[in-house]
Amino acid sequence: MFTNVKPEMVIAREEIFGPVICIMKADSFDAAVAIVKRHELGNASSIFTSSGQVRREYRYQVEPSMLGVNIGVAAPMAFFPFGGAKGSFFGDIKAHGADAVDFYTDKKVSIVRWF
Repeated sequence: MFTNVKPEMVIAREEIFGPVICIMKADSFDAAVAIVKRHELGNASSIFTSSGQVRREYRYQVEPSMLGVNIGVAAPMAFFPFGGAKGSFFGDIKAHGADAVDFYTDKKVSIVRWF
């Protein structure tokens, strides 16, 4: 756990996968959104709040594909799409969920008129 992380720190600029959490504090909701929007990567982001309005606004204003509210790691462990956004996303589809099944499925449509 890294606390008091600032946007200019290496640990804040690079994606680190593993048991690592970086905690940044923001003076306001707008400042928190600005930190996320300025970042070139967009795998996951979490916000801690007791406000439903803040939760909704955060969801619609930031780009990361996985958003957590009052949870440190926003990584689904079920049949949901998983993957980043912006510079954290490579490819055409997400790694889990229906997108992954579709990727490995050879879909076929038959149109038949039977006499």
